Amino acid sequence: MKKGNLVIVMLMSAAIALCAYSSKPDKKGGLQKTVLWQQGTGKYNNYRIPALIVSRKGTVLAFCEAREGGDAGDIDLLVKRSTDNGKTWSKEQVVWDDGFNTCGNPCPVVDQETGRIWLLLTWNNGKDGEAAIVNRRSSAPRIPYACYSDDDGRTWSKPESLASTCRDSSWGWYATGPGIGIQVRNGVYKGRLVIPANHSYDDPKGNLRNGPYGYGAHVLFSDDHGKTWRKSEPIRPGCNESQVTELSDGTLVMNMRSYNHKQSRAISYSKDGGATWTPIEHDLQLVESVCQASILNFGQQGGRSMHLFLNPAVPLGRTHLTLRTSFDDCKSWSNSKLVYKGPGGYSSLTKLPNGSIGMFFEAGRKKPYEKMIFVSLPPREVFTPGALLGEEDL
Repeated sequence: MKKGNLVIVMLMSAAIALCAYSSKPDKKGGLQKTVLWQQGTGKYNNYRIPALIVSRKGTVLAFCEAREGGDAGDIDLLVKRSTDNGKTWSKEQVVWDDGFNTCGNPCPVVDQETGRIWLLLTWNNGKDGEAAIVNRRSSAPRIPYACYSDDDGRTWSKPESLASTCRDSSWGWYATGPGIGIQVRNGVYKGRLVIPANHSYDDPKGNLRNGPYGYGAHVLFSDDHGKTWRKSEPIRPGCNESQVTELSDGTLVMNMRSYNHKQSRAISYSKDGGATWTPIEHDLQLVESVCQASILNFGQQGGRSMHLFLNPAVPLGRTHLTLRTSFDDCKSWSNSKLVYKGPGGYSSLTKLPNGSIGMFFEAGRKKPYEKMIFVSLPPREVFTPGALLGEEDL
């Protein structure tokens, strides 16, 4: 699939050009929409796992996994760049292709002090599926890696393993994010880079992949601009696919996919920059469909600090992508804006240089993973009635 004859190359070029088109503004409110990747087009069979971030120079970077099949096997990591707030996009670049092995779970973070863009991700042997890795019967462990870009995302360093400092040898599964990391803005830990991550662990009461295992979360953090990374204490039980945000007083919040039968997101807090975490709580306002979600400290909006949260807001299945807002440090979520009522999955949020909200998410007409869509909208549109996108927009 990756290499072929001239006809395939021509089709690939046409598909890439289609995906890199200029987005068209909606007649209402200045909405911008672009399909960045689409299942069955381009160089790969499938595209999943969005991550969206803005560099210090104002370049928007959209990452995804390029897959030949499903969650296992040959997976490469791609990026596209936009220098005009997502109106137009570059052709895709391959950040990491390790043959038939898995290079995935993108989780970028921008060091605002140095300008360096860090990208943490995970690797495993493409022959191993998640069940074998969880049960520690795989041919090789799943390992966190880090690479970086010093030229605004145009080129990337060779990924380096973080296994010696950021992985417990008793863990089976391992995943960074997916989504984005943050840099702490306030307090004694200001400047710290924090990457949400998760793992599987031995749990006598667990029943994960037909074995006595459970899912847990943790973060990776660096106080020397990414030169070295350490792992936090774990957050358990029954949580993974986490995202982290900072509250106004410097407290960090982990917002996690939950397996605890609460039909809502799992929450944990850290007062020490992510090194240790409080016991799990559940935010029943954030209905959970056992899926990844995204959370973002958007900054000041109308004189108040605003957080955004995006997920499939249903207790079962993956539909009804909904964007929520909080003006009280995530204690309450005062508004819900339906983004798309049809099938929708993973997502990532960012604040664009022009002050708009940037959303990058999976959605489709029949299945959640048909397209990877970038949407830009002014913050005021969150508070208008009606769904943001209809089936005709996909």
